[in-house]
Amino acid sequence: METQKFYTLPPLPYGYGDLAPVISEEQLRIHHDKHHNAYVVGANTILEKLEAARKGGADLDMKATLKELSFHVGGHHLHSLFWKNMAPAGKGGGGAPTGALADACMAEFGSFERFKKEFSAAATSAEGSGWAALSVCKTTGRPLVMQIEKHNVNVYPGCPILMVLDVWEHAYYLDYKNDRPKFVENFWQIVNWQEVARRFEKAQPR
Repeated sequence: METQKFYTLPPLPYGYGDLAPVISEEQLRIHHDKHHNAYVVGANTILEKLEAARKGGADLDMKATLKELSFHVGGHHLHSLFWKNMAPAGKGGGGAPTGALADACMAEFGSFERFKKEFSAAATSAEGSGWAALSVCKTTGRPLVMQIEKHNVNVYPGCPILMVLDVWEHAYYLDYKNDRPKFVENFWQIVNWQEVARRFEKAQPR
């Protein structure tokens, strides 16, 4: 697999206006081009600073440097997942999971509606800036709902992320003002369950 030395902003898998009316074109452009890109730039800047310090033998405040790097790398990776687990409503977005993913959610939560309720509650109750995520534990095979603070706090180590919902205000404020619950409710119209199921399959033990 080809690797890269620095992070890059991934293109969206759809047009800027394709998620409307759930997410408007203006909201999506600002979120992707400004906010996500800021995490890419932030992470790369810190990597460059680390490289320069190593070459020159300089000392860094490692606690502060690595905390900041974690924040930017987390923001980049979560946003990269977020764009792909959405699709235009009626064109791959919306509905409910099927197959093995649906079976796993049924076994864990009892019903798809119960899963939606728990995930939505995680999203709406995140304090300040954060995310709701669906992950799967590789040890038990159980789907787990995760409430991530900022980009990098309360993450379950070793649990691949299947789906994320960004509930930082920058993700919805232009469209919903301070009505986060309405944004969370409408998110279900654009979930790309095919992509979420692909991630679930990839996370299964071989």
